[in-house]
Amino acid sequence: MTFWEFANPKKFLAWSERALPFLWVAAALCLVVGLVWGFFFTPDDFRQGSTVKIIYLHVPSAMMAINIWVMMLVTSLIWIVRRHHVSALAARAAAPVGIAMTLIALVTGAIWGQPMWGTWWAWDPRLTSFLILFLFYLGYVALWEAIDNPDTAADLTSVLCLVGSVFAVLSRYAVNFWNQGLHQGATLSLDKEENIADVFYFPLLVCIAGFVLLFVALVLYRTGTEIRARRLKALMARQRVQA
Repeated sequence: MTFWEFANPKKFLAWSERALPFLWVAAALCLVVGLVWGFFFTPDDFRQGSTVKIIYLHVPSAMMAINIWVMMLVTSLIWIVRRHHVSALAARAAAPVGIAMTLIALVTGAIWGQPMWGTWWAWDPRLTSFLILFLFYLGYVALWEAIDNPDTAADLTSVLCLVGSVFAVLSRYAVNFWNQGLHQGATLSLDKEENIADVFYFPLLVCIAGFVLLFVALVLYRTGTEIRARRLKALMARQRVQA
């Protein structure tokens, strides 16, 4: 089986229905283990105290917010080049999940930042670009809802996704572009001197795995819902024509 076979809605639905039960269970296990391990079985940080434990929600949600937009970019490009409807519907299905992840990241970042910075919000390069990314997510969903023709909506939202990708990149690399700003550097790094301590690192990896699995399960489920909704609309339109 090749990757492109999943562009067939019937094959996509058949495969996703088999995979979803395992994904739900794996996501739930990783999230429960990671969050319980992180919040209840890791020590307080010597500088940040117990507030450091919000890392187990903030970092995975922030990573997912950016990577979900990248996934939407890839599926939008597939739509533009190959005109596979499943790819366009997958991008549409991912957007509300991206909104939720971005909102979680913004809120937890504010809660974490207030005791560290003395303010809930600062116009830091990464924070600002992340807020703009959130607005792009909202605009993407609104554009889908505003256009009746699904192919036209897919075309225009794909263009919007290309433009918004600039801010996805800025959100990821803003700390590298601008040295000034309150936001810390990367929490996870290949450089062992910059990486967080192992006592926080391993439960964080479990939480990240849980967020990734949850996202995959939600996108498969929502994409299947979009496919069925599109089929229903086509069937109702055919019945109206016959009547």
